[in-house]
Amino acid sequence: MRYRSSTLLKIITSITLISVFAACSPNNVTIDNSLKPIFDSSKVIGSFAMFDNGTGQFTIYNLNRYKDTGFLPASTFKIVNSLIGIETGKVVNEKMVIKWDGKVRTFPNGDTAKNWNKDLTMAEAFEYSAVPYYQEVARRIGKDTMQQYLDSMHYGTAKIKTAIDTFWLDNSLKITADEQLGIVKKLYFYQLGFQRRSQEIVRKMMIRENNTNYTLAYKTGLGTTEKGTQLGWVVGWVEENHHPYFFVLNIEGAKEIPMTNLRVDMLKRILKGYGFFEGKK
Repeated sequence: MRYRSSTLLKIITSITLISVFAACSPNNVTIDNSLKPIFDSSKVIGSFAMFDNGTGQFTIYNLNRYKDTGFLPASTFKIVNSLIGIETGKVVNEKMVIKWDGKVRTFPNGDTAKNWNKDLTMAEAFEYSAVPYYQEVARRIGKDTMQQYLDSMHYGTAKIKTAIDTFWLDNSLKITADEQLGIVKKLYFYQLGFQRRSQEIVRKMMIRENNTNYTLAYKTGLGTTEKGTQLGWVVGWVEENHHPYFFVLNIEGAKEIPMTNLRVDMLKRILKGYGFFEGKK
């Protein structure tokens, strides 16, 4: 197994993730149960957490679920898959195209996955959350190399127990919301132990909205739990006046819930309620 630019040494010595919440104390945690009506009206259960980097303050809804319960990462794993792909040279940059394999995919509701069924760059695959593109990236990385990175990062439960192109989708790998928040925080500050270039590319792909008032960056995830319920993730940061706040939303509900739009709608509703999007934070 070969790594570029002494990558193996780097991942062993500097990439380890530690829980963000482990460093907190009761003095810097606010439990915000006022968010419960948002979850209830959306007919989901879940958790939300925000970390104000300037003050070191946490705001958390459903603390136990946030810090103690692991879930499949689903497409939030594209953050790590992208980093490893770039770091190992399996992906040249965000403009690298992987050809469509000609298989027409559909979503569970029967809609054709139009944005998946074509040649895609990594940036497009990241934005559209195109599973086939990232399955091919994982296959090119290979199970042994991928496992080395997950072990060194202590990424969730870390172990690849199933196929290299499905392990982040099938509930065999799990990660807590707290660990998810730690990843995006370290990515923002280029502290994940990968080369800065790798992190810069992924950091840029995270940005979904950028204007004079704020920058909103996130990656979504959508999967099915072992119970058969839908699971939705949104992990990322919002920045106003050069002041970053890191967040993670984790929600779970029945199969018929329109999770794709709901998770982002809920995030924006929560952030707006906290006074974001006006450039005044």
